[in-house]
Amino acid sequence: MKIALNGATTMHADLETDVRAAGQAGYDLVEIWASKLRTYLSTHSASDLKALLTENNVEPYSINSIEHITFRTSEDYESIKAQCGELSEIASELACPYIVVVPGKLPERTTKEQIIDESVRVLNELAEIAEPYGISLAFEFLGQTDCSVQTLDLCNEIVEKVDRKSVGNVIDTFHFYAGNSTFEAIDSMKPEKLFIFHINDAENMPKEQLTDAHRLYPGEGILPIREIKEHFDKIGYDRMVSVEIFRPEYWSDDPFEVARKAKAATEEVLGIGKHAAGGSW
Repeated sequence: MKIALNGATTMHADLETDVRAAGQAGYDLVEIWASKLRTYLSTHSASDLKALLTENNVEPYSINSIEHITFRTSEDYESIKAQCGELSEIASELACPYIVVVPGKLPERTTKEQIIDESVRVLNELAEIAEPYGISLAFEFLGQTDCSVQTLDLCNEIVEKVDRKSVGNVIDTFHFYAGNSTFEAIDSMKPEKLFIFHINDAENMPKEQLTDAHRLYPGEGILPIREIKEHFDKIGYDRMVSVEIFRPEYWSDDPFEVARKAKAATEEVLGIGKHAAGGSW
């Protein structure tokens, strides 16, 4: 299983530092934070970034992310489509296969059917923009109560209804737990529909009080990471895992040390790398 460093884990570092930290710590992949990418490209070219990635022996896996893609005003939605075109072109230049897209806020008195219809429509329209560039969309549900898609169970329904090879799921351990997703939802997945696996842990607090700032290095909290891994084993998923930790405390630490700690913690909790007992994990 390949391991990625997500730019959210080192939020205050720039993109060049992320790539160098990932390379030094021995990551295979990076998930590129979109705002860091735009800052980098304001003074560099995509060719410069490709050379930087090659120099550090890491590959780009996703650009993360286009936020709140559903339930937008017409004007805002035009901006979403423009972002999709912009990032798809850059991703294609970088040979970066995925863009993460995130559902919008939950409007009042919205039915499940309306959420599904809106999500399917928007994902199809954005896929029409991304596909000519050879780019796929990774749809990430959020466990917070104000998100329109809060569970893997609902995300699966939407992705299956879209029924495009270029549209799949993201599972984040924090959102899986906070939103009360079910293990049955993992068991029912086709492994090829899981595009990205985000790993992190969380403090021992009531679910309704948890925020992204309460995330921890994998293995240091109460999230059911090992159980999730067991269900991934059951469906045959072993493609990749990406460390995504939105913890301000870590952002003030040395990003090279954060990258090293995050990778070691991930390998230990999943039983991969030097902790592998055999098999692809």
